[in-house]
Order: sequence, then structure tokens, then C-alpha cells
Amino acid sequence: MRNLIFVTMLAAAGLGASAASAQDYPYCLQGRDYGYPGLCHFTSYLQCEATASGTFSYCGVNPRFSYAQTPRGRRPWGWY
Repeated sequence: MRNLIFVTMLAAAGLGASAASAQDYPYCLQGRDYGYPGLCHFTSYLQCEATASGTFSYCGVNPRFSYAQTPRGRRPWGWY
């Protein structure tokens, strides 16, 4: 009976813990309180500026986002 409960708990924990998808956001909060590249979870520059307001931080472009490779798609006909 204990084994059945244990296996059920493991299965429930496995279903609930899915792989987190990594996403790079375009703007980072940077300053002496944050390492490089900074706190990078801002989707707009205004969000970042609002968070940086009143602190010794500033907003910058996320290097992982700006220098990431774009996925290559199919070329339209006639482009060779």
C-alpha cells in the first residue's frame, strides 16, 4: 500500500513539473546591484524604466536577445 501511494505521488509530481521554456526578453535592468547582463525580464523599455525609477539602475538591451540567431525559414520562390 505504501508503495502504491509513493508511486502515485511520484507520478503526480512528474506530471506537474514540466520543463520550463527559456525565453530571452529584449531589455535588462543593469547597474551595480545586478551582474552583466542584468535582470532581463522586461518586454518593453517603459517597463524597465519604471522599475529603474528611483534607483541607481538603468536599462539596456539584452545581448542574448539582440545577438541571437534568427531561425531560418524557407525562401520564397525566385530568391537564389
